Amino acid sequence: LAGSENGDTIHQLEHRISRLEGVLRLNKMITEFGGKIFATSGKSADFDATVEKCKESGGSIATPRNPGENDAILYFVKYFNTYAYLGIKQSPVPGKFQLLNGAQLSYTNWYSNEPSGKGEE
Repeated sequence: LAGSENGDTIHQLEHRISRLEGVLRLNKMITEFGGKIFATSGKSADFDATVEKCKESGGSIATPRNPGENDAILYFVKYFNTYAYLGIKQSPVPGKFQLLNGAQLSYTNWYSNEPSGKGEE
């Protein structure tokens, strides 16, 4: 009986999560790629506040590691007609960028003549 009750509870939670995800997708607040969920509030914020909000939510600021993840982030950029902060920063070497933890980028998709470090990369 206890196993059946646990199964029912899990099923109810999965159903509730599915419904909540559906509402967020309808409101263009989340998208998914490769098992990762990308989310936004759609509100403007500064970089540090964005990094902190991501941590508070149990995630991290988006850092695209492949074209599909890049497209997931671009989805929000296009929908909200704005820019997106990424989990990268300028390295000590001018014109070079790295992950926030200092590691090298494994994927980039810069515009021509970028990165310039002028904020429009």
